[in-house]
Amino acid sequence: MSKLYLADPSGYDVKMNEIARHFSHKVEVYPPGSCPITMQISMLRTAANQTCGKCVPCRDGLPLVARLMQKVLDGRATEKTLDNIRMMATMIRSSADCAIGWNAADEVLKGLDLFADEYKSHIENKKCLESIGQKVPCISLCPAHVNIPGYIALVGEEDYAGAINLIRKDNPFPTACAMVCEHPCEERCRRKMLESPINIRALKKYAVDMMPVDKVATPKPNPSTGKSIGVIGGGPAGLTAAYFLALMGHKIEVYETHDKLGGMLRYGIPNYRFPKDRLDEDIRAILNSGDIHVTYNTTIGKDIPVKDIYEKHDAIFVGIGAQTGKTLRIEGADAGNVVSAVDILDQIGNGNLPDYTGKNVVVIGGGNVAMDAARTALRLGAEVHIIYRRSEAELPARKEEVHHAKEEGVQFDLLCNPVEILTDDKDWVTGIKCIRMELGEPDASGRRRPVEIPGSEFTIDVDTVIMSLGTSPNPLISSTTIGLDVNKRKCIIADEEFGKTSKEGVYAGGDAVTGAATVILAMGAGKAGARGIDEYIKSKYAK
Repeated sequence: MSKLYLADPSGYDVKMNEIARHFSHKVEVYPPGSCPITMQISMLRTAANQTCGKCVPCRDGLPLVARLMQKVLDGRATEKTLDNIRMMATMIRSSADCAIGWNAADEVLKGLDLFADEYKSHIENKKCLESIGQKVPCISLCPAHVNIPGYIALVGEEDYAGAINLIRKDNPFPTACAMVCEHPCEERCRRKMLESPINIRALKKYAVDMMPVDKVATPKPNPSTGKSIGVIGGGPAGLTAAYFLALMGHKIEVYETHDKLGGMLRYGIPNYRFPKDRLDEDIRAILNSGDIHVTYNTTIGKDIPVKDIYEKHDAIFVGIGAQTGKTLRIEGADAGNVVSAVDILDQIGNGNLPDYTGKNVVVIGGGNVAMDAARTALRLGAEVHIIYRRSEAELPARKEEVHHAKEEGVQFDLLCNPVEILTDDKDWVTGIKCIRMELGEPDASGRRRPVEIPGSEFTIDVDTVIMSLGTSPNPLISSTTIGLDVNKRKCIIADEEFGKTSKEGVYAGGDAVTGAATVILAMGAGKAGARGIDEYIKSKYAK
């Protein structure tokens, strides 16, 4: 009598499937910063264990490649070993009967190219590149590399001052990050393997609410080096660099365009998201950390020639941000009541609140700044529309920001594109003419390209148009500094590790280098720049 084979619930097949499922979760949260060769070997061995055993390339070839890669990891390999790995993987990719074999081999070949420096280090130095080892995922994903498990433990012990000081070891803005950080640390939180990530940002906010940071003494600075550092820009990047350089014993001069410090933290983030009295707590603590002097209401390149700054200081950090708003090249774009989002937020940050009561305001753009501008205009009495040429799935703003905007009453006109801004005889905005779009083939960015739908034009009555189409750095510094290279977006070119630019003694970071980005990225860049400048000073004046 024949019967169908059914796997017993306690059988090996079921157990193996369960192990594979658990392993897939582990791969999903694999710690960034771990040795990539270790990760490659783990994934290769998993693939080898899943083969059916029918074809030789999978059955015998994958385990052989794994053994060769293990030799690399153990420091027992030579360049010939790498050649053998590449040869075997190429053969398996071209001859395996199924996707398990050729895909596993393809990943090996990609890894040989992507992690060439890592393989070289294991062969020549018998160790991981820069001793990578096993890192904590949340720390690795934090641009400032804050000891997150450490300060969470201190919060749990109700040692809020201790938590703040531990955060300060890597980031002098505990309050700012507690309120506006995009918390990338939560993306790879290990708790995702069990349930959901820890709300890391909320725990930081709890600490700074329980103990204001300006009530916690900053670390004592090192003895004075006698060296002077000029910091151009008093935003998150510049002040972070100033803080760490002051602790290293250097004398710091911060040059700030406005009459208050904070940069985009003060003049770009609305008060409802980040009250400015809380920002002042961070700033007071930073200014008390060492020999830091601030020159306010001064634009370098305008009020003081750039060359004078270079001659005055032993090194320079440029953290001027990116506060020049971009505009559309359409008819009416230069009309009255057409403003950039950064300009209107800057104006509001200075206490000059426009009256939008009963007005129709259109915000063009779909990023986080667009959401800030829209929600601010709503609070000033306006009816607000956001116009974006792609669908909601392509909105660059964080999902939580989009959700809050909708919840508060902002109307989204998606898959629409402005073609003309309508004006009256005094050149003031009266409306905006748009055309509906549909998504076509992907463009160079990988997103589907918006395509106009002929005959779908429509008009919205408008009193004010706010452009939120990205920003670029003020060119005053770069255009008046010989030897300071910029890219095609007019951003200063600087290496990520130290913030070093093409001009000796000049370092840069934040939005001036990356273009408009996040607060925590700017802080991380300021920290990197401080390290770079300190190393430069030490090497230049070494006895």
